[in-house]
Amino acid sequence: MAKKHVAVAMGGYSSEYVISLQSGGVVCESLDTEKYHIYPIHILKDGWFHVDSSGKKYPVEKGNFSFSNGDSTIIPDVVFNTIHGTPGEDGFLAAYWELLGIPQTSTGFYQAALSFNKRDCLSVLKNFGVKCANSYYVNKGDTIAIEEILKIVGLPCFVKPSRAGSSFGVSKVHSFEEMTPALEKAFKEDSEIIIETALVGTEVSVGVYTDKGELVVLPPTEIVSENDFFDYEAKYLGKSQEITPARISEEETHAVKTEAKKIYHLLNMKGITRSEFIIQDGVPHFIETNTTPGISKESIVPKQVREAGMTLTQFFGILIENAFQK
Repeated sequence: MAKKHVAVAMGGYSSEYVISLQSGGVVCESLDTEKYHIYPIHILKDGWFHVDSSGKKYPVEKGNFSFSNGDSTIIPDVVFNTIHGTPGEDGFLAAYWELLGIPQTSTGFYQAALSFNKRDCLSVLKNFGVKCANSYYVNKGDTIAIEEILKIVGLPCFVKPSRAGSSFGVSKVHSFEEMTPALEKAFKEDSEIIIETALVGTEVSVGVYTDKGELVVLPPTEIVSENDFFDYEAKYLGKSQEITPARISEEETHAVKTEAKKIYHLLNMKGITRSEFIIQDGVPHFIETNTTPGISKESIVPKQVREAGMTLTQFFGILIENAFQK
């Protein structure tokens, strides 16, 4: 069987590009070289390039997503998408690859765009009875009545950009005075903001993926942050413990896995997604879902994959083979 040409897309245009480059690196070193020709593709604001093992850059032709491997021109058979944030997690690249007829490992463009916008995603899921925190939405330029907001969400609450990943621009607010600076910080990342009641309970993260049409739920991870919440420092600078499997009861494990599967199904996802919940009084409350979750060595999904008894080589192979399923 001829080896498939796999373009591993990494980078992106958001503050998360550094983490995405790490995720992409892990995919490149984990994929089975007997089955695949592997090409790291950097998609960055300053250009799109195939970067070979010696660091030499070959520009990507955007008209058909082709690039040189040093000898010949390659059009990939499939794209492994590891871009967090825009344009890889918000649907832009999914739509582009779909127009070019190139299969890719993450979800479709509409599902990506919907889930990337926390506000719109929550609005859809609430209609299906998914439990979420109380929330209030603000757009840049709105007249902001802090008293009115706090009547609905109470204190403490979270102020978040609606469309940014990796906890950029997120604040936990404990007092009336902290609200204005928190809003200013969030507006630096996005013109749409979501303000939510801070739920009290155990935070867990659950990976779900499709294999040959079947939904598979990975073992949940419990997140214990040393900081006040699971912020950027906690996520990437070691200020949190991520415990897999989560130290929750069998009932809670069953409840959160069922809810993660239900959300994946309701949103009609593909590929690997990771949903975050807070289990308050035994009930999982949905926070958000990520359609290109981190897969660097320190990331949550790789830990869940290993807990489930798979290697990353096996798991990434499953994602690639399933990208070809219509």
